[in-house]
Amino acid sequence: MQLLLEHIRQLVTVRANGARFKTGEAMADLGIVEDASVLIEGKTIAWVGRADEFDRTLDKNATVVNAAEYVALPGFVDAHTHLVFAGSRDDEFALRTAGKSYQAIAEQGGGIMSTVRATRAATKKELKKLASRRLDAMLQHGTTTVEIKSGYGLDPDSEIKMLEAINELADDHFMTVVPTFLGAHVIPPEHKNDPTRYIDLVCERMLPYIAKRQLARFCDVFCEQGYFSVNDSRRILQQARSLGFELKLHAEELTPSGGSELAAELGAVSADHLEHIGEETIPKLREAGVVALLLPGVSFFLNHRYAPARKLIEAGVPVALATDFNPGSCMSFSIPLMMTIACTQMKMTPEEAMTACTLNAAAALKMENRVGSVEAGKEADVILYRIPNYRYLAYHFGMNHVAMVIKGGVILEF
Repeated sequence: MQLLLEHIRQLVTVRANGARFKTGEAMADLGIVEDASVLIEGKTIAWVGRADEFDRTLDKNATVVNAAEYVALPGFVDAHTHLVFAGSRDDEFALRTAGKSYQAIAEQGGGIMSTVRATRAATKKELKKLASRRLDAMLQHGTTTVEIKSGYGLDPDSEIKMLEAINELADDHFMTVVPTFLGAHVIPPEHKNDPTRYIDLVCERMLPYIAKRQLARFCDVFCEQGYFSVNDSRRILQQARSLGFELKLHAEELTPSGGSELAAELGAVSADHLEHIGEETIPKLREAGVVALLLPGVSFFLNHRYAPARKLIEAGVPVALATDFNPGSCMSFSIPLMMTIACTQMKMTPEEAMTACTLNAAAALKMENRVGSVEAGKEADVILYRIPNYRYLAYHFGMNHVAMVIKGGVILEF
């Protein structure tokens, strides 16, 4: 089947021209085409260019959409989420508004462990139902590819339950879903007095079993004081790499933990958070080709410091943005909201933020050859917006401007 989007008011291609990601000044190059057309054949983009240059013959059953009133963008890539979970932590939100810190709530049995208890108690069917609704909503807001982490199970059975749910969602849902194993999220209470025993469990039982069943593409670790040390994280990630996993790290979120330096050492695909990264480590990320995956919604929601986006961009590090959608530190799946926060609080330009949520976010999942830009040969994930130009998306925040979602060449109806 053919689908032609013709006379698009403004097409933002974020064309990569074969590059894995954009850095520095190139992040501002969005490859904009005015009065554009995009031809989709099956699930793939077949042609992109100006409408007056389109000279292909359409099949008699082709669908033609007049997009003269719309701006077209690549589907957003949300490269860091904890979307599969049960329960709510709205009570903790209220406690924080009354002055309690995120760390203090966690020390009193709340935080991640609150969600772990609820997720352990939920069935896989219940987790899938909750997550499927969230994926529907994300698609309606323009996200077409999402990474989902485990990490709210923290025992073999519960972690496997989560990963099976994530993989079944990948098979059943329109959304492109990428699974990540985050068994090293926090030491569970049953191992509090012997953390090494839990790390042994992750390395010797969970990782080999997950690798054998191919339940996750990435392995992530929360490298942070009070969670997993640099040495613990190195051990887990080296074991994961030996089993064929790609590597990610939660790094420098709460303190200068050394996680970003470890990410560079191990050649991780991305180092995520980076609110407390040291300036001396930034060149190491650039040299290792590690994507700096920044999560402005967390800093906004917890009233924490923001990652130094300008320093990273000016140093030539590829910068990406994601939501970190989770019940404790960012209960939002809106990529446009993350763009607004990045522009207003992290001094990123709208162009840089757009690149960070599309091509560079795809690179943070090693999917830049498939998604993240509107180019011939890539998957046909294109979103049409009722806005006058692309800058308007981050400017007019707090509402959904999506007019049409095209996922894999299919016009979705909600």
